[in-house]
Amino acid sequence: MSTARLTIDLDALAANWRALDAVSADTTETAAVVKANGYGLGAQPVARALAKAGARRFFVAVAEEGAAIREALGPGVEINVFSGHMRGDTDMIRDLNLVPMINSIDQMLRHVEALPGHPFGIQLDTGMNRLGMEPAEWAALREIALEQNPTLIMSHLACADEPDHDMNLMQLQAFREMTDGLAVPRSLSATGGILMGPEFHFDVTRPGIGLYGGLPYEEALTVVRLDLPVIQLRELEAGETVGYGNTWTAPGPTVIATVAAGYADGIHRIIGPNTHLFAGDVPCPIRGRISMDLIGVEVTHLTEEPGGLTLLGPQQSVDMIADNGGTIGYEVLTSLGGRMTRRYKGG
Repeated sequence: MSTARLTIDLDALAANWRALDAVSADTTETAAVVKANGYGLGAQPVARALAKAGARRFFVAVAEEGAAIREALGPGVEINVFSGHMRGDTDMIRDLNLVPMINSIDQMLRHVEALPGHPFGIQLDTGMNRLGMEPAEWAALREIALEQNPTLIMSHLACADEPDHDMNLMQLQAFREMTDGLAVPRSLSATGGILMGPEFHFDVTRPGIGLYGGLPYEEALTVVRLDLPVIQLRELEAGETVGYGNTWTAPGPTVIATVAAGYADGIHRIIGPNTHLFAGDVPCPIRGRISMDLIGVEVTHLTEEPGGLTLLGPQQSVDMIADNGGTIGYEVLTSLGGRMTRRYKGG
């Protein structure tokens, strides 16, 4: 096989959902966020595995993403759309029975006029300044919105991956001030909020990155394994260089494995100097620049010629790779390219 192989462990994914569900308060429903093509892992198989585990409410970023989830799961689940009711979405929202999270007065008017009686939720801005109604806008629309019986009122935490950050309690207080006393289910927390405790849970939690094996859920099972096939082995003498720009020079006799993957597959150039691939549990450093389709890896110290090397797996998580590139695990997962052969375990 000449392409990288991405293995997704659906049983581990489901186990992570069940574990986060167990952390949530007994009266709290645990939903699942499957936006961005299931965080890059395949929306339909991911959604089916989570539904089998018990999830009945799903969240996507845009209405178009809801189509894949509805096709995979049929009519028995609720699919919520973070971006709300955008222009041109009406037919899709109606035909697929999607639930838009209304973000503004304009969206509220569009929804009520186009689809009277159709379910919707409300998204409030409690300080992140991204999506949702600010307090003044909510105060102006609140009574009208409540008369239409929203299914959910939600907001989103900006700093939940830093539990001690002052912003968390500020947003919690703002959310309570905007919603206490209302007879509508509420949702504030994704993975990080779940881990901060019951006061953040409310009626519905929305785990995302923790399902897929990422921080801040440190106990998450590994979901993703990425194996890269070795195309060729090369023996270098001292002074020879590897890759574009001659950025790495062999200090002595060296064996380099050229593996079939690169930045076209979402393996960003910036991680190269700090990253190893693995032959079993043995680390093998990247040498030279990561190019579009190929990566050079030193395997001088191996006792056997490798047929492939592992970038992601039990030895090295998405967050370790992210640290090597100064980014976050979310970006690593969602960047993994479509050229990779995807294989699903369990589910």
